[in-house]
Amino acid sequence: MPADDILTNVTIFWLTGTAGSATRIYRESGGDWEVPDAPGKTPTGVAVFPGDSTVRRYAERAHNVVHWSEFTDGGHYAALEAPESLASDIKAFFEGVV
Repeated sequence: MPADDILTNVTIFWLTGTAGSATRIYRESGGDWEVPDAPGKTPTGVAVFPGDSTVRRYAERAHNVVHWSEFTDGGHYAALEAPESLASDIKAFFEGVV
């Protein structure tokens, strides 16, 4: 990802004062990251981009995974790094569950 894209993203968080609220979920839900006794019922899609460490068997223990995709392009910031791939995958997920 070009440095200008990273700087633009960081600047938006900084100038709008939203960095704290954007990361709040990690702090507040940290204690909830235990695997439930049974997977949830909500259909879930998982997109795995290079650099992310999602493992399917763990995702399926907690979620009703109905759509799984692995990509060779992009990375942790898929919306910035591979927007076309991410958008196509989101569309495919919703076409499968609606």
